[in-house]
Amino acid sequence: MPPVHCICAGHVCLDITPAIEPKAGADLRELLIPGSLVIIGAPKLSSGGPVSNVGIPLVKLGIRTAFMGKVGDDLFGTGLRELFAPYGAERSMAVVPGEVTSYTVVIAPPGYDRIFLHNPGANDTYCAADVDFDQVAEAALFHLGYPPLMRRLYEDGGDEVARIFSRAKKAGATTSLDLAFPDPASPAGRAPWRDILAKTLPHVDIFLPSCEELMYMFDPDTFRALRKRSPDDPVRAYDETHFRFLAAEALALGAGIVGLKSGMRGIYIATASEERLDGFGRAKASREFARRELWQPAYEVAEVRSATGAGDNAIAGFLAGFINGLGPADCLHAAAMAGADNVKELDATSGVRSWEATIADIPRQTPVDVRAGGEFAFDARLALWRGSRDGAGVRR
Repeated sequence: MPPVHCICAGHVCLDITPAIEPKAGADLRELLIPGSLVIIGAPKLSSGGPVSNVGIPLVKLGIRTAFMGKVGDDLFGTGLRELFAPYGAERSMAVVPGEVTSYTVVIAPPGYDRIFLHNPGANDTYCAADVDFDQVAEAALFHLGYPPLMRRLYEDGGDEVARIFSRAKKAGATTSLDLAFPDPASPAGRAPWRDILAKTLPHVDIFLPSCEELMYMFDPDTFRALRKRSPDDPVRAYDETHFRFLAAEALALGAGIVGLKSGMRGIYIATASEERLDGFGRAKASREFARRELWQPAYEVAEVRSATGAGDNAIAGFLAGFINGLGPADCLHAAAMAGADNVKELDATSGVRSWEATIADIPRQTPVDVRAGGEFAFDARLALWRGSRDGAGVRR
């Protein structure tokens, strides 16, 4: 078996979504009455978490990818590995006797927002011992996602997640990290995230959190103020000073490329010096990445069916472009296109197309005008908008 281009590690779970038919005149309280029997339809079983939602799109985009999540030797674990089998990715999963495979029951009655009943299962015990570093030593890139949802990775000051990235760097892989938003009232929400990132980011080449996740970790007071200012859509309250602050802090802690996802507004990236980029592993950074600041708006989509997994799919598009040697603007084009394809479908992975189809469609896209109404007035003199339209023909 040839070495893989990329390893997707971290959080993985089985999502179980029962089909609930609409009931005339009923509200949610009438559908879910204690002691009653509610007839439902066939369940939809799907994989969730970044191992799946970044890994499967990467495979579809032509990147040979190994999945390094952790499951138990139970029926849910067997089901997850069967879901991964068509992608040739189930062989790298850690299967641990006696562990419970993480699962989520998604209660989605028609006309109501979804309710998630989640068991973290084996994700809470995931650690460096669950990573096959011999395989990492042959891969071009190592990506890990959602440590805030994995207890072993954030407890004890985050020593374990720092250890994983330190070993991945020593194994010669280019490293990539994504976060998740922790419940503020949980142990994860109270973890010392700035200290954890200070230990970890010197070993992270590509850092791809959301702006809200990082603001919560770097400046909780500003995070709360921005949410209060725009409670329905907090990201709309972020301006260029917030993005620049977050990126500067992450770069100062050691990251090489910082990409801040912001939903329908797009992705902002800022990058370190050539010297720092020279320290990347086997997946080399194009020289165009050095000391850049770019903004890529999301692409307009006529009908958004679901935003589930859109951020993960955008990461897959970015990493696929990076592994293929593209420059920053073209990687951002690919990220925006993969994210747009994702939201056209209900699930988290079926919308992504082949690499060839993805990049061929980019010149026909219309970026969302995130500057409308003066909300996001980036200074054009700083070339912060170059990532949105320049060089519409992505290099093949």
